[in-house]
Amino acid sequence: MSPTHVTLSHGSDFYGIDIVPAHQLRELGQHVRGVLPATDYPPLTRLLDTAGDSEHTLDTDQTTLLSALLHRAASHRRLRKPYRGIASLLGIAAANAAAAAEPWTWTPTTEGHS
Repeated sequence: MSPTHVTLSHGSDFYGIDIVPAHQLRELGQHVRGVLPATDYPPLTRLLDTAGDSEHTLDTDQTTLLSALLHRAASHRRLRKPYRGIASLLGIAAANAAAAAEPWTWTPTTEGHS
């Protein structure tokens, strides 16, 4: 069975993880292209476009940049409301990983909730 969700470290639940449907992450990648400058979004969209394909481990420098991009996208008035929530959730998780100076991991899984 192919992965349907991505488990993100440093998330908001009791265990410090979030589980997000992979298709929502890929859709967010399409939407941030409309709200962030083309020179800024490639590091973020590369990650979002491949969500669920393989595991990703991001270092502190990467998570610091991604957190800033995600927060900018989440606060943009043209980003549709459902995607603002996902961008905000991801931005917080990235910031948590950066603050802890720990890798931020994205692990594909077939289990999760929608």
